[in-house]
Amino acid sequence: MTTAAASTTPPSPAASPQPARRRRGSRQRAWLPPLIVVSVLFLVFSLPPYLGLDPAKARLPIRPDYPLHYPLMVGHILFGSVALLAGCLQVWPWLRTRFPVVHRWAGRLYLFGGVFPAGVLVLGVAPVSSTGFGSAVGNTALGVLWLATAVAGYRAARRRRYADHRAWMVRNFALTLSIVANRVWLVLFLVLVETPPVAAVFGGDEASRIQTAATASVWLSWVANLLFVEWYVLRRRSSPARPASPHTTPSTPSSTAPARIP
Repeated sequence: MTTAAASTTPPSPAASPQPARRRRGSRQRAWLPPLIVVSVLFLVFSLPPYLGLDPAKARLPIRPDYPLHYPLMVGHILFGSVALLAGCLQVWPWLRTRFPVVHRWAGRLYLFGGVFPAGVLVLGVAPVSSTGFGSAVGNTALGVLWLATAVAGYRAARRRRYADHRAWMVRNFALTLSIVANRVWLVLFLVLVETPPVAAVFGGDEASRIQTAATASVWLSWVANLLFVEWYVLRRRSSPARPASPHTTPSTPSSTAPARIP
């Protein structure tokens, strides 16, 4: 009798998955402060040389045979800086949950004051890259994908397909972060091409070593980011739905639920 009664006893509220969900949410948000710090430090280091509009202070080589190269590049850098900072606000779960209006306006700033103008301007710079054909193709492909994912994310939001909006914007922000990743990969590849076994392949041609390192960093910076996000987004979207708690009402379908970026 005791065993039968115990077997029919409803689950205790203590077995609620809420604590586990809170721990999981805390782990998912742990990357946000480092991301913001790295993004701000990157801008503090990279942006000042272009604020004075002096081509002589540019960190990237300028094409003297292409008069629009420098102004287009400066415009891309300035709008891209807006995208980088506004994107950090977009992936802040607390801001998105507590202040959805701020989240929407930050999203508009991210797209219309950052990604769209920066993406259009980079298409006037990337094809004439001064670091070689490989870099030109890689940066042009990045610019096209950056704009395409932004358009797809914006259209999904307008159609209230928020799950698709979330996925496209995560992909887009991964491409935005490629500029930060590029600097990390560039340093690593520059060190690699200076090692004796690799340097011997170039026969002492330093220009070729630098160009090869630049090309490799351009491609890996956005391809690696995009592959990681594809794995992350698709893995989460294909994971089984969590069982609903008997004390809660059914949630809104994912296709119409507010966008949530962990």
